[in-house]
Amino acid sequence: MSEHISRRSARLPWKWFVAAAAGGVPAGLLWWLLAPGGLNLITRNPTLADGTNPSVWLPRDLTLAGLFVFAGCLVAVFLTDKAGRAAQSAFLLSLAGGLVGALVAWQTGVGAGRLWGVQVDTTISSSVAFSLRSMSVLLLWPAATATCVFVLNLLNLLKKGPDGGSAPLAEGTAPGA
Repeated sequence: MSEHISRRSARLPWKWFVAAAAGGVPAGLLWWLLAPGGLNLITRNPTLADGTNPSVWLPRDLTLAGLFVFAGCLVAVFLTDKAGRAAQSAFLLSLAGGLVGALVAWQTGVGAGRLWGVQVDTTISSSVAFSLRSMSVLLLWPAATATCVFVLNLLNLLKKGPDGGSAPLAEGTAPGA
């Protein structure tokens, strides 16, 4: 007897990895457009346009952090529609894709700063140029995806009620009762 394994079920859902990784390009461009030290479209404050001002460095990192949390939550919303056997592999591939997307966004933003930004003297500090000071920000995209998937699945379970769609237990027969 030979078992028939369909090609569709044996293939990993690589589109989740590719979509999350490719999302790094617009996230990196948005980071450069919005963040202080870049094009600075959020505040438009001229004192925050220059990287020599140390008060620019934290908001620059926080801008990227906010974009990563938004991207992670967006991926999680799309993942909650997945059901069946492919859901776990799609989740894991989206986490890996989110990490790659964060690295792509970081390098895209830094590249945009070098390409379109003002040339600055980095002898004082490398943070004067458009850069990321806190590398832990790169973990926020997959962390936000995992957290949002957990919360959304928990809310779906709570919505189903205590029986969760299974046969109800007779009174007094529950474990520990």
